[in-house]
Amino acid sequence: MTGAEPDPRRWRALAVTLTAGFMTLLDVSIVNTALPSIQRDLNTGAGAIQWVVSGYALAFGLVLVTGGRLGDALGRRRMFLIALAAFVATSALAGAAPDPATLVAARLAQGCAAGMLTPQNSGLIQDLFRGAERGRAFGMFGAVVGISTAVGPVLGGVILALFGDPDGWRWVFYVNVPIGAIAFGLAMKLLPRTDRRKLRLRTEIDYAGIVLLAVAVLGVLLPLVQSERGGLGRFWWLFGVAIVFGAVFVWWERRVVRKNRPPLLDIRLFTGTPGYASGAAVGALYFCGFAGIWLVFALFFQQGLGYTPLQSGLAVTPFALSSAVTAAVAGRLVARFGRKLTVLGLSIVALSLLAVGLVVQLVPPSAAGFAVAGPLLVGGIGGGMVISPNTTLTLECVPNRLAGVAGGALQTGQRIGTAIGTAVLASVFESVVATAGHQTALTAAMCCAAGLTLVALAFATLELRARRRRAILTEDQQAAQSAVNIHRT
Repeated sequence: MTGAEPDPRRWRALAVTLTAGFMTLLDVSIVNTALPSIQRDLNTGAGAIQWVVSGYALAFGLVLVTGGRLGDALGRRRMFLIALAAFVATSALAGAAPDPATLVAARLAQGCAAGMLTPQNSGLIQDLFRGAERGRAFGMFGAVVGISTAVGPVLGGVILALFGDPDGWRWVFYVNVPIGAIAFGLAMKLLPRTDRRKLRLRTEIDYAGIVLLAVAVLGVLLPLVQSERGGLGRFWWLFGVAIVFGAVFVWWERRVVRKNRPPLLDIRLFTGTPGYASGAAVGALYFCGFAGIWLVFALFFQQGLGYTPLQSGLAVTPFALSSAVTAAVAGRLVARFGRKLTVLGLSIVALSLLAVGLVVQLVPPSAAGFAVAGPLLVGGIGGGMVISPNTTLTLECVPNRLAGVAGGALQTGQRIGTAIGTAVLASVFESVVATAGHQTALTAAMCCAAGLTLVALAFATLELRARRRRAILTEDQQAAQSAVNIHRT
């Protein structure tokens, strides 16, 4: 959208991009259900098969900022189509994989394609929508994020039930091919074209920054995504590497800006863009508590109560469904209520997690699946008030030319938060279950998740106060200017 008039195809274009985004986010969790089938069919060990999950998550997180920057520099439509085509191709390769090595390689490539595609969604929303419409669009985006996070195990279970062993797991990947192909054709038609210009990759892309940031993010994510297999014990030293490379990255990016060259990630986004740094912190901390609970629930229901993967997934769908509905509604309300929505939503989520921890202590194990449905339903209502409003408010002051990289950095924080939360909550659960049983272990993990959510609430409350101060300052400046104008007349 280059002029004042909005693109008449913007809502259809959004539907297409969100469909593609849903596939990429769904593939983070949908494969978990198929891991036992993959292990049996390919006759491989648990160590190799774990990389089918962690390799995707790792590659996804590594390239988000780079994908956002490429979208800003080369055009979001172009990057979206390239990334979507790559995602479809690598999905087909993963489905056809004859051995574990090919499957892991395909998953790494698929994760890279997903990480390149995802920032284009937030960038396109920034380009196509204005004002209250932007909040509604981010509300739909938040609904997609919320439901894809929790519905993956359910859809994975359904696909396995439909296609059965030994090759049912392959359809977890093949299902992306027809959907992605249709989305590609519609995107070619609906996504707005940008002015064609000669690509200047040598001057427009900060290759040194890409390497520095990739090593820093790798140093954080690799120990965390491998934590279930002793990654923290084996790769703890990578946290030190991440700190060093992160510091060098910040120094390098400031140097690039001083030389008037386009950086990979303009550090001024965090220091000079109102609300961006605090909003990114709220998002990362919320995902620490929110995204980490799904593995804990899977362990509790499947190991503790003997549920099938499909039953385990269905047990947590109340959160996903209410979150999706509320996210769409919250997107319409964010222009009116602003940061108050995220403060209220985080409060509800924290209370619901504590309620889950309490309920499982009060009911017999056979009733736990039904007993947690109510608190999870309420928690989803709160969760829907967090993701989409926070995204809208965090990006509202970001210039459109930086929308892709800003969205990529925001989502990188969420990926890191997901990895941290999953590692921490799973460790808490496993450490308690050996001595106190599955119900007490779930309670301990829920209390930990609530604590992380309360930290996010503290940041959101501080940002709410900062917004009020900025609003008062703006009113005072407007009043002063009016007084000057009256005096002149």
